Amino acid sequence: MQDELIARAKAWLTEDPDAETREELAKLIDAEDTAELAARFSGTLQFGTAGLRGELGAGPMRMNRSVVIRAAAGLAAYLRKNGHTDGLVVIGYDARHKSADFARDTAAVMTGAGLRAAVLPRPLPTPVLAFAIRHLGAVAGVEVTASHNPPRDNGYKVYLGDGSQIVPPADADIAAEIDAVRSLDDVPRPTTGWDTLDDTVLDAYLARTDAVLAPGSPRSARTVYTAMHGVGRDVLLATFARAGFPAPELVTEQADPDPDFPTVAFPNPEEPGAMDLAFAKARATDPDLVIANDPDADRCAVAVRDGEDWRMLRGDEVGALLATHLVSRGVTGTFAESIVSSSLLGRIAAKAGLSYEETLTGFKWIARVEGLRYGYEEALGYCVDPDGVRDKDGITAALLITELASVLKSEGRTLLDLLDDIAVEHGLHATDQLSVRVQDLSLIADAMRRLREQPPAGLAGLPVTRSEDLTRGTDTLPPTDGLRYTLDGARVIVRPSGTEPKLKCYLEVVVPVATHADLPTARAKAADLLATLKRDLAQAAGI
Repeated sequence: MQDELIARAKAWLTEDPDAETREELAKLIDAEDTAELAARFSGTLQFGTAGLRGELGAGPMRMNRSVVIRAAAGLAAYLRKNGHTDGLVVIGYDARHKSADFARDTAAVMTGAGLRAAVLPRPLPTPVLAFAIRHLGAVAGVEVTASHNPPRDNGYKVYLGDGSQIVPPADADIAAEIDAVRSLDDVPRPTTGWDTLDDTVLDAYLARTDAVLAPGSPRSARTVYTAMHGVGRDVLLATFARAGFPAPELVTEQADPDPDFPTVAFPNPEEPGAMDLAFAKARATDPDLVIANDPDADRCAVAVRDGEDWRMLRGDEVGALLATHLVSRGVTGTFAESIVSSSLLGRIAAKAGLSYEETLTGFKWIARVEGLRYGYEEALGYCVDPDGVRDKDGITAALLITELASVLKSEGRTLLDLLDDIAVEHGLHATDQLSVRVQDLSLIADAMRRLREQPPAGLAGLPVTRSEDLTRGTDTLPPTDGLRYTLDGARVIVRPSGTEPKLKCYLEVVVPVATHADLPTARAKAADLLATLKRDLAQAAGI
């Protein structure tokens, strides 16, 4: 067994085009570190609907140039089999370690396969790549990013020509083509032949952002902005300047792209401590709101002054605010969200006479809703201009929430005041999440199995009125690995994360509210219910 493992590692080593990972692997082989080699050669990083994502390093279970070249070759073969023999593939990348290398390798593989390739001019937000696909008439797009994952990770996200991320069966078909790549020597990789784009596409994206705002709307809200060491700063500042908003106060410690993310444990605005520097800046400058992008700027976090200090709004709160703002502007079309997001959006859409759809988790599903006008997901993702970007876009979402804050400011009101109005009109929809990060993935499988074998009859003193195993699908949803419990006045969804080693449990309670004076009591009741739900669910799942 050990001899076979060493032989596989040596075979991989002979093909590895990267001096850094060759040196890393050679040291492991020389040291006969079978535990580490086994971890890296126990299989292959699986290509799915999130593309690829994993820790950087040598071997087929890590993100590296060898793995990316195989992925690109599989994508190229898939495109050719589907009739795109000379189509354009546009490639974007963030500022993480190896991102530029992975983008260049992808361009070389596409060119070698007879396709045309174009690479964005520098590290740019993921929404710019999503925009560029349709703007340039590409047959596919690739974004090299691990979004808000830890510094040691990178990833590979694939879009098809409609500008949306891949969904089944395309993911399985591409994965099969990747598996069919036997040797990197079989993959032609010329050193030239692709285009490096200039700023024309970026300028077109910036011009498109103007359409997000209402002509003549107030533009007075003052902001603090953090790019979270990512690539959002320059593009966001350009859009704010075009729109005529006051220039955001930057969190300078996090303003420049830095793949090591030195000021945060996880470069995700939702993680504890990630917003501390932004809040410190807000205390010093007293803005109307704080805005944060994640490192590839497809997500947008919003924080507001609440009493004497600042707090992050939940993604569901921002989702409801943006929906209410768009309704007030008289938009038409369909509002959509994923099943893990608050049911409040459905009530807002119904009251406005708009169509509403619920999808599986991820913008790969939300973006495909027919007639989509607005879509959001609780994990800080908002699609406010689906005709421009059929994906979540943290830049245009930041513009729209700042416009709303400006409108409210002109009325002497705040985002929190509008949230109060929404709660009185539709009921207080309070959400929370129980998220468990694991080292051993079997713990997630064990928790899901336990809940399937022993489904709870009640949680937080509320009876479970409906229990659904989503692996069977529903009348409106295709199968997915998840469980949904409907309770009297609450809802719980449990699912493994698609991008991180986490078990995620999404909780919502709905408390009727008669008047604004009833809000404090309703919020206290909701908080107590959520805390009890979280405790009871953790016990039921054994986590």
